[in-house]
Amino acid sequence: MPKNELPAASKALLPEDIPQLVTWLSSKDDDIRYQALLLLQNRSAYFDDVYPYWNTFRNKLTSDNSYQRSIGLMLIAENAKWDSENRMERTIDQYLLSLHDPKPITVRQCIQSLGKIASAKPELGEKIASSLMSLDLAEVKETMRNSILVDILKVLLAIRRQDSADAIDDLSFARFPARC
Repeated sequence: MPKNELPAASKALLPEDIPQLVTWLSSKDDDIRYQALLLLQNRSAYFDDVYPYWNTFRNKLTSDNSYQRSIGLMLIAENAKWDSENRMERTIDQYLLSLHDPKPITVRQCIQSLGKIASAKPELGEKIASSLMSLDLAEVKETMRNSILVDILKVLLAIRRQDSADAIDDLSFARFPARC
C-alpha cells in the first residue's frame, strides 16, 4: 500500500480488524509485518482502539528480535496520548532501557519516539531528558553517533519548549565528544 494511502486506510479500519493487525506484527513475512505496523501507527493517530494492546507492545520491548523491540517502542509512543490508565508511568523505566539496545537503529527509534511520549506525558519530560543526557555516546557505534546526538537534541528541545526542565537548562555540552 502506498504511504499516501495509509491515513485513509487506517481510518477505514473496523475495530474488529485491529486484533488481526496486532497478530500480523509477529509475522515472519516482512511485508505483512511492516504494513500492519504502518496501519496501526496511522490508526493510533486518530483513534484509541489500538491502545488496549499496550501490554502486547510492552512485551515486545524484551523480544530477542530487534525489529519486534522497535515495533513495541513505536506503538507505545503512538498510543501514549491515549493513555488514560497511566500505563506509560509504569512502562517508562523499561522503555528507557532501550536507550542501551545493542542495535543502534533501535536506540534511534527509541530516542525519536521519546519526543512523542514527552509531548503526550509532559510529567515524564524531566525523566526522559535526564536519561537522554546521561546516555554515553561512546557506547554507540561511531558511524551512528552524530545521528543519535541530533535525535537527542531534537527531543531535548521539544521537552524544553514544553516545560522549563531545569536539567535541560543545566546541560553541559562538555560531556559530548567534540567529534561524534
